[in-house]
Amino acid sequence: MLCLHVCQLASASYLNLLHASFDTPPQNKNSHNSDAKTKKSQKMGSLDTERATMGWAAKDPSGILSPYTYTLRNTGAEDVYIKVLYCGICHTDIHQIKNDLGMSNYPMVPGHEVVGEVKEVGSEVSNFKVGDKVGVGVLVGCCRNCRPCEADVEQYCNKKIWSYNDVYTDGKPTQGGFAESMVVDQKFVVKIPDGMALEQAAPLLCAGVTVFSPLSHFGLKQSGLRGGILGLGGVGHMGVLIAKAMGHHVTVISSSDKKRVEAMEHLEAADSLDYIIDTVPANHPLEPYLSLLKLDGKLILTGVINTPMQFLTPMVMLGRKAITGSFIGSMKETKEMLEFCREKGVTSMIEVIKMDYVNKAFERLEKNDVRYRFVVDVAGSKLDP
Repeated sequence: MLCLHVCQLASASYLNLLHASFDTPPQNKNSHNSDAKTKKSQKMGSLDTERATMGWAAKDPSGILSPYTYTLRNTGAEDVYIKVLYCGICHTDIHQIKNDLGMSNYPMVPGHEVVGEVKEVGSEVSNFKVGDKVGVGVLVGCCRNCRPCEADVEQYCNKKIWSYNDVYTDGKPTQGGFAESMVVDQKFVVKIPDGMALEQAAPLLCAGVTVFSPLSHFGLKQSGLRGGILGLGGVGHMGVLIAKAMGHHVTVISSSDKKRVEAMEHLEAADSLDYIIDTVPANHPLEPYLSLLKLDGKLILTGVINTPMQFLTPMVMLGRKAITGSFIGSMKETKEMLEFCREKGVTSMIEVIKMDYVNKAFERLEKNDVRYRFVVDVAGSKLDP
């Protein structure tokens, strides 16, 4: 899963907005009835006190999660306060909680496939209201001024802020969705389409958009294409479902014999695929898969691999083939993907668990023992010790 996390600070523009919200003149308490005051309280946010919340956090590179109490930042004018209902488990969560990439900070509450219910909105929030069912993915901030941000591909912003294992503009560490609640800037919140099962929506917020984005960007959405999905894990299985919903003929290529037999009995012949989405998060040879691409075919890398990969240049030269990469998707693409999945009835294969099973789930995920995504029923779990 390509959801590499680093600690970066975004610009101070959000801080200015947050501070400005404190300058709002007080309202005449006699001019509103009690219902109006309740509504105003939900709209403005709790600007004077921080909220305590409970989550499950890794405390060290052992990656074992346990209950952890911490405070959320104050709800700002552009913020949405969300009660977490469900959160998917991504392979990148393993990299983060175990410090596989050498940049983890503890305590760390993982989880970036978050589905929840809006409980409160800031005074400048116009896209959401209390009671809305919403999603939060891999990012919670960006600079908003660079070329990627101006082009609505904020996932490529050099100052992006990750949902967890990062530092927000107020200096607080970001914490993810294995928790009771989150406070998120409205730009990085999406509505879950009506009629979509909330637990089904969780994997779409990372795994789903990770495959939808390159298909959209590289002009590979038209029906009739022949595509390959390398790796039949959480992202790979979403790739199969979304590509088939686009009308593609899909070949599954798996490193697991068990999953390969489950999906299909053999691979396509050489020079037959328009594209391959490579979701494997470990080092593997590229040349066998490059040979499957037709003229101008694309091998699209989406898995985080921290060791060099090799290939012989004639494999791409003799066929004008391309090796490229793609990183999650933009907020715009996330909204498009959710609507596409609603229209096409795309649903993922998931295993819903409680939080007290999460450490076992990570053990199973490391062994590829899941069909095909774990989703934690956060709201239905007992989070405290």
